[in-house]
Amino acid sequence: MRPFVRIVSTLLGLAFAAAGALLALEVGWHWWRPAAGPLVVPWPRWQAELTALGWDAYAVRVGAAVLAAAGLVLLVCALAAGSRAIRLTDPADEVSVSTSPRSLARLVGLTVRAQDNVAGATVTASARRVRVRAKSTLETEGELRPRLLATVSALLDEVPLVRRPKVSVVVDSPKDRRR
Repeated sequence: MRPFVRIVSTLLGLAFAAAGALLALEVGWHWWRPAAGPLVVPWPRWQAELTALGWDAYAVRVGAAVLAAAGLVLLVCALAAGSRAIRLTDPADEVSVSTSPRSLARLVGLTVRAQDNVAGATVTASARRVRVRAKSTLETEGELRPRLLATVSALLDEVPLVRRPKVSVVVDSPKDRRR
């Protein structure tokens, strides 16, 4: 959801910048040549059409409904893209501590990669789950997985997390493919 919010906010920012530049261009043109018509946007025609339109017109109601729906969609997207921080236990009453999922994944990844017979590992972490995908050329999944699961569990026991995430470990091994 965060990439969607970033794209939408970028597009809205660009649209407002373009509208501001167009308005500045139109105002500059009107100051330079007040007797001439508008440069790009037909303001006088739009003004004449809008003065004939009342607040109870169907077009006004549809426009208001579309704007309200778009605002609700943007609000829901912004709320869903909230902070993904992982809470740690508070060291004092007035102090709150959190870490990012990337930091926790980095910590777990360094620990997993330091184990024997691990050729590489990718780790994704959230407040609810830590996923480890390790590669080994010398051990099978049945041999390496329990050891890595115990190592990651011991590490997460040492980290002062408010809520302990579930751990899943998958090992890719060429030895498993040969069988």
